[in-house]
Amino acid sequence: MTSMSRARVARRIAAGAAYGGGGIGLAGAAAVGLLLAEVQLARRRVGIGTPDRVPNARGLYGGTLPTAGEAPLRLMMLGDSTAAGPGVHRAGQTPGALLASGLAAVAEQPVELDSVAQPGACSDDLDRQVALVLSGSGRVPDICVIMVGANDVTHRMPATRSVRHLSGAVRRLRTAGAEVVVGTCPDLGTIERVRQPLRWVARRTSRQLAAAQTIGVVEQGGRTVSLGDLLGPEFAKNPRELFGPDNYHPSAEGYSTAAMAVLPSVCAALGLWPAEEEHPDALRREGFLPVARAAAEAASEAGTEVAAAMPTGPRGPWALLKRRRRRRVAEAEPTSPSGV
Repeated sequence: MTSMSRARVARRIAAGAAYGGGGIGLAGAAAVGLLLAEVQLARRRVGIGTPDRVPNARGLYGGTLPTAGEAPLRLMMLGDSTAAGPGVHRAGQTPGALLASGLAAVAEQPVELDSVAQPGACSDDLDRQVALVLSGSGRVPDICVIMVGANDVTHRMPATRSVRHLSGAVRRLRTAGAEVVVGTCPDLGTIERVRQPLRWVARRTSRQLAAAQTIGVVEQGGRTVSLGDLLGPEFAKNPRELFGPDNYHPSAEGYSTAAMAVLPSVCAALGLWPAEEEHPDALRREGFLPVARAAAEAASEAGTEVAAAMPTGPRGPWALLKRRRRRRVAEAEPTSPSGV
């Protein structure tokens, strides 16, 4: 599918989500049904590992940094297993811990990490997760990172419904005062035991949802980072290194790859990224585009960020497309006991 075709599909899905439509699918029902069966069969064939085990990474990162009397930055993880980090052995290998450690280093300020992400969750679980985040007695998180979408595809959730729940979650968090960065739907075509032609269906479906998610998120004041095309080629080349024991969830190295992609956008959302990198670089094909076109391009390229940039124009909302440099994030451990 071309970038322009994906932009048109994404625009239709986002419009359906905004105006209450529910029947716009991502691909033929029969094809997606076969894809779901193939994914489930792949997981049964493997049958090893502990994919649902999630180490408790909650806690304070960078606790030895000076605070100047200020409260630590608050980072909250929401979404599915990509945000939670099942299957790794140590808390420091989870995406939240990697992001908290990297953010603390960039900000030169301690970061308090918490998570309501749930392995196996679809986008409709974000309603519950956001309620947990906003009902606590503590202050609203400074930054919320949401990673969601894969289960929406395999559970055949209509794309409009998926985007509607995600957009609503971003709107509630932004209204409460939190910055929001969303890692869009990963590429299900990288699952090793999903074969052609279903691998093509999985890749096409994942990218369509990722582009539609981007439109919905940007229109609510959040920003997105493409995970699908980032993880796709690297997972395909190194499946034994980047997939975990169940050959379905990422390994510690896979989670680190995702965290590297998201960290620059997290820092930029908080105003912590170098100012010279905030200007679009024509040599890296960055710039201002209609949001649907930016969303389609982001779904096709590794680690691409899309954020709102201009008011609505003749061709709809505009966005800034950035291809931020990814930086290695070392495994981290909290500097205070977990269980915050």
